[in-house]
Amino acid sequence: MEYEVDFLPVGEESKGGDAIALRIWNPSEGFSSQFVMVIDGGTKNAGEALVEHIKKYYDTEDVDVVLATHCHSDHTSGLSVVLEKLKVKSLYMHKPWEHSENITNLFKSDRVTGNSLEIALKKSLETTRTLESIAKKKGIPIIEPFSDGADLEKSFVVLSPSVEYYRSLLPNFAGTPEPKESASISQKVISVAKEAINWIRETWGKETLTDPEENDTSSENNSSVILLLQVGDRKLLFTADAGVGTFNKAFEKGASLGLDFSSVNYIQVPHHGSKRNIGPTILNALVGPILSEKKHIKTAYLSAPKKGEPKHPSGKVINAFKRRGAEVFATKGVALRHRSDGAPEREGRKKASPVSFYDEVAE
Repeated sequence: MEYEVDFLPVGEESKGGDAIALRIWNPSEGFSSQFVMVIDGGTKNAGEALVEHIKKYYDTEDVDVVLATHCHSDHTSGLSVVLEKLKVKSLYMHKPWEHSENITNLFKSDRVTGNSLEIALKKSLETTRTLESIAKKKGIPIIEPFSDGADLEKSFVVLSPSVEYYRSLLPNFAGTPEPKESASISQKVISVAKEAINWIRETWGKETLTDPEENDTSSENNSSVILLLQVGDRKLLFTADAGVGTFNKAFEKGASLGLDFSSVNYIQVPHHGSKRNIGPTILNALVGPILSEKKHIKTAYLSAPKKGEPKHPSGKVINAFKRRGAEVFATKGVALRHRSDGAPEREGRKKASPVSFYDEVAE
């Protein structure tokens, strides 16, 4: 089996998102056997670019699966364009409002009802509701991607979230009433103060990245789908905006399946390289231990806006991946392509360069 994965650039200046297209095919059958998938759609402009990309490079208007990893608009807005302009066979997305009856006991007020909560969630998640509306209009089946539910295909495994974990996150989604137990850092709105940036030195032997807490990531981001794709002996992991809680659940699911995460060859760096989502403990399990010298054992991709640094990506995160043998590639306004050896060349395509090691990182 052969494959190619395309990360399209999303956004301008410091705001970005994810827009990913991929296809898998059997070389003995040619491209008539191809399976096409879209993982998140970024902004509306990114959605338009995805449509043109699939038509031009995959030579089709058929998409087997569209996956909305979570409800944030920088991942879902462009998918409305994909659903409208391409022939989509199935849409995988969470529908939080359909879980409202199951979580009313998690709120402080006993006046919260399933109906009132459903209305609040629908109102606050407009772009996700738009996807549902388009899918219903076009007769596209919608399936919720949970680790304890149906997998997308035999080669695609949803590692997180489970239904139970997802429902535990919903009370802290923006737009919902006050939950019984609030996180130490407000999950409703995480504000980042504009402060002077302090720069510190890092070397190969000096890692300053620390483990974030589960609550350092919003509940919406922690609801992200972590997806494993296996093509032959190659394993590719897509992480969207997953945080500590989501990764821990994915590790549990992986252990139940006998998955050795160190065997994963290709990794999407979560949340555009934010230091709030990943730390040494997760990296040791996901990538491997720190190496004594530079090696290229794995490949990591991330979608980052042109002017996202030093937050997206964080130099600490890039360095931490590289110390463990993962070469990191970032979009920064340019499309990236990862492919198997048998995938076709593209005329005029320049080979991407990995992000360099940062001698100084933002504290």
